[in-house]
Amino acid sequence: MMRLVLLPFILLLMAKPDLVVAEQPVLQIGVAHASGNYHLTQKPFLDEGADQIATLGAKCIKVYLTLDTDRPSPACYPFNMQWPICHTLAELAGSEPFSRLFARPFQTFVCTTFRGGKPAGYWRTNFSPGDAIEEETQFYELTKHLLKTYRGSGKTFVLQNWEGDWAVRPAFDPKIDPTPEALANMTAWFQARQRGIERARAEIHAGGVTVLHCVEVCLLKAGMDENRPCLANQVVPKVAPDLVSYSCWELQENPEQMKRAMQWLAGLTPDRPPYGSHNVFIGEFGSPENVFPPDKQRAMIEGSLRISRELECPFAIFWQVYCNEAAHEPVNANKDVRGFGLFRPDGTKTGAWDMLSAAIKNGP
Repeated sequence: MMRLVLLPFILLLMAKPDLVVAEQPVLQIGVAHASGNYHLTQKPFLDEGADQIATLGAKCIKVYLTLDTDRPSPACYPFNMQWPICHTLAELAGSEPFSRLFARPFQTFVCTTFRGGKPAGYWRTNFSPGDAIEEETQFYELTKHLLKTYRGSGKTFVLQNWEGDWAVRPAFDPKIDPTPEALANMTAWFQARQRGIERARAEIHAGGVTVLHCVEVCLLKAGMDENRPCLANQVVPKVAPDLVSYSCWELQENPEQMKRAMQWLAGLTPDRPPYGSHNVFIGEFGSPENVFPPDKQRAMIEGSLRISRELECPFAIFWQVYCNEAAHEPVNANKDVRGFGLFRPDGTKTGAWDMLSAAIKNGP
């Protein structure tokens, strides 16, 4: 994953004194918490999931900090929660539920983040100059809030989208290529978010806290093997985000092919501080225990962790603490979910818990 782009990288560092370069990131194994189909306590649901992830020993958590009309944060965390009315992302980040979460001793918060009032993929058919201004402003204000509030905490906040290769398509069909218009609109959308974050970082020189912009991709194989358009070859080089996340479901059953795809993605991703050439990571991996046998689950999870170490990625994020995909409704028993997660509906731990716990304890 080492790419020698020295002069542009040096100039970039000089322009961004707020970000410190890490020679080589130490892998953080994280866990996502979003839209679980069940809960095990009477605690507020956002807190409950965070408790379970903290008990595992993970220092990285992935959550949904979002106001979009498709799946806003209150819908992602419905159980035992009281949500205030928030109109901006900065207000949501400063609300009591997220203030409690961000006060926890996690080192990294990966936040799937969309502004309010519109569907998450509204830009696909039309992205106006007014939309660009609003996106930039929302991310500027959110970043300012995080930099000021968590100054000196040592925390990192990663603001990202969800599986962009699906979002840019009109349907969940990998055989359908995104249109040039959709790719151009998405590029402009990401660029507005990146500008807002960079503007706030340039204005608020807060030590001991980092806010980064991440682009999440999910379909690499067609672009790599068939030169078809995807985010990796059409959007990422033009946006030059701080980080790129790969939601790796398409290739997780073939670790060597997945490693080759991530190396291809890394070659298309401009180096950015603070991780330099190590700024690509696995943003979602996992295995549903009610779909795959135990040996297959273990191979998929261990393969993702091994690749993350070999490529010196900063993060590898497991999906997720409680399963969000129901096999039957309502969810009352373990068989009623596909089996993504660390805990089953009856409260027992899955095999993934043991694998991740051991990996975290043994270190990178």
